[in-house]
Amino acid sequence: MTQPVFPPLLTGHAVQGGEDPFERAQAMAALGCDAGTVVYNIQANRLRVAIVFAPEVPLQDAMVMLPLCGVGFQNALGALAPPEVAVHLDWGGPICVNGATCGKFQVAASTSDPQIEPDWLIVGWELALLQTSTAPGQTPDITALYDEGCAEVQPVQLVESWSRHMLTWLNRWQEDGNAPLHSEWLGLLRGVGEPFGEIGVFLGTDERFGMLIRNGADTRLHPLTDLLENG
Repeated sequence: MTQPVFPPLLTGHAVQGGEDPFERAQAMAALGCDAGTVVYNIQANRLRVAIVFAPEVPLQDAMVMLPLCGVGFQNALGALAPPEVAVHLDWGGPICVNGATCGKFQVAASTSDPQIEPDWLIVGWELALLQTSTAPGQTPDITALYDEGCAEVQPVQLVESWSRHMLTWLNRWQEDGNAPLHSEWLGLLRGVGEPFGEIGVFLGTDERFGMLIRNGADTRLHPLTDLLENG
């Protein structure tokens, strides 16, 4: 299989079989691997990718890498997929294609303290390419990329495109701060202005991309650090 070719600032590291790139990236980061290491696993039915960051800001600010990677992904898939295919993101991580869940984002860091500068931060994502557990149509809220008219999108091509779009947004964020990324990301989020489960209405996000939920006269903030899977 052809392996992705990454921009100069990134280094690819392939894993095979059932190994989880998100877990491998955390282990590599803990041992001191370079920032910009991209761990990936390309299988017939799914694509999994994780990238290592070495933030130089406190965790509460470093968490911007999660929406940044999400916007980069949406831009990449949006450019490769047919124009009628809609790609959106959920605040909590799910990736949605044509309104159904098709994958997810994950995030982990060396600390869970928002005020501490983490030694490393990992953003991972995975995308279903083919449905394997059920026949198409039986689970309308869950889909796979190739079931949505995207059979021409090659996984290697998507990983390469994502890496370039992600770096473009990283450079823009370093130059212009959160505002341009926030505007782009908010336009891709599902459910803004709608009820969020039983806890209230999803109003949008604050300047650090935290979720704002209104319940009556009460508005609560759920910071991105709530999504950390370790720390």
